[in-house]
Amino acid sequence: MMRGRRRPAVAVLAAVGAVVGAAAFATAGVAGPARATAVPAGAVTYATAGLTGAAPAGAARTLTVPAAGTRGALPGRAGYPPFEAPGKTLKLGAKGGAVKALQVRLKELGYMPGSADGRYGGATLTALWAFQKVQGITPTSTVAARTWRALENPRAPRVLVPRGKATRVEVDLTKQVMVLYRSGVPVLISHISSGSGVPYTEYAVWNGKRQVFSGSARTPTGDYKTTWRARGWHRSYLGQLYNPIFFNGGIALHGALSVPLYPASHGCVRLPMNVAEILPGMLGKGVPVHVRGAFRR
Repeated sequence: MMRGRRRPAVAVLAAVGAVVGAAAFATAGVAGPARATAVPAGAVTYATAGLTGAAPAGAARTLTVPAAGTRGALPGRAGYPPFEAPGKTLKLGAKGGAVKALQVRLKELGYMPGSADGRYGGATLTALWAFQKVQGITPTSTVAARTWRALENPRAPRVLVPRGKATRVEVDLTKQVMVLYRSGVPVLISHISSGSGVPYTEYAVWNGKRQVFSGSARTPTGDYKTTWRARGWHRSYLGQLYNPIFFNGGIALHGALSVPLYPASHGCVRLPMNVAEILPGMLGKGVPVHVRGAFRR
């Protein structure tokens, strides 16, 4: 157990010029820091503050809102439900209560570790990587003191488009992380693998004949919108895409069996399979997708 920083059961959230809370979203059972919202001063319910869903387990069901509460960005580490880390060092393949506590906390913060079954497998690993990258920790499969401390005092993802629409996707190529915002709240944060940047030449049978395809394997930065999608495995001339959601021509957010800790795709944004399974139900058509940054090898 990480000692010396016990938190009260009832969170009183106040910040200069902003109000933040944490809301457990009914959709997909994900949770994250609530967007700062202009509400009257005093004690208000989650619904009053515009935070849909039930209050997270262990968190206050009312918020004390300062008179200066204004609409704005999440300030630092405030606004998350309290958590006491087990403190036990975990490695891939571990089982037990400490693993379940990790999974529950990751899901509570908007990361997707799969089922909270107490088994440390691939889905939990990729969720952990996403969390570590957002916290500025070099991603690793080992959960040790620094990661547990960050889980107790988590940072929100860095907002790439401060004036973006309340519902949007931000793809951070530098950190290799994708964030889905709904109503201004980061409700899904995922590890990704984007375009490798390495020129490619591929041969494939397409439209009934063998053809050659070449390109730069780059995920272009810019501002786009989700367009068409396919359900299940979709065959393209560069490979198989799971539940692709296209946003820039032939470039899509999609599930893949390989999502390594470095850019490896032909240009698409690869997602862990468990994330790609739920994303289509959370992300509609015409939603802004903002791609920023550059990966440094």
